[in-house]
Amino acid sequence: MEQESAKLTAQDGPMYEGKAKRVYKTDDDGIYMVSYKDDATAFNGQKRGTISGKGIVNNQMSNLFFQLLEQNGVPTHFVKELNERETLVRALTMLPVEVVIRNLAAGSMAARLGLEEGMPLSRPIVEYYYKRDDLGDPLVTVDHIEVLGMATPEDLAQVQRLALRVNEVLSETLRKVDVILVDFKLEFGKTKDGRIVLADEISPDTCRYWDANTKEKLDKDRFRRDLGGVEDAYAEMMRRVKEVTRL
Repeated sequence: MEQESAKLTAQDGPMYEGKAKRVYKTDDDGIYMVSYKDDATAFNGQKRGTISGKGIVNNQMSNLFFQLLEQNGVPTHFVKELNERETLVRALTMLPVEVVIRNLAAGSMAARLGLEEGMPLSRPIVEYYYKRDDLGDPLVTVDHIEVLGMATPEDLAQVQRLALRVNEVLSETLRKVDVILVDFKLEFGKTKDGRIVLADEISPDTCRYWDANTKEKLDKDRFRRDLGGVEDAYAEMMRRVKEVTRL
């Protein structure tokens, strides 16, 4: 496969560096390389630290999930895992909207609405956030997105359809290893021919995972809330994801 032969240009530094990843150009304009870091942030960067091995877990878990989702009708940017921290992905024009799917009340939703954390919801809730770090990624409505030109109504309908399909596939998969998918964040982009494609990552950084029996948190909330055992939680989630994706 020609795309899989893409290499980094040796003298190039990252074209973009975010809180958790670096993105590099390759010798193929349609392919980028993503490198996952161990850096950890919370509360819009107000809390910072390091989670040893986080980059390895997030890279490998995301790639296992992307391949599972591809098999279940969700197009993704995944091309090839190069090593434990680096992956080739398709170049996309990213939508400036983060999509959050909630199955239980937790995190900001529970705090914002005065709900008990863990309260079941009668159906999954879809929320949208404007990707602006300087504004704290504010919650926005469908009307905001359409009127301000963040995405067309057609694109947004496709995004919601795909996001709910991701929720269906991952929730069903994780139940097999006694994990509740509480909520999670997704990002989408467009290919050159205008297709909507799932991008970014699916990991303990971007999802809330609870043990189905003990309700123990197996995600970045352990870092956010100073619960301890962060590295162990990431490693345990990786173990369970590897187990279920081999079934």
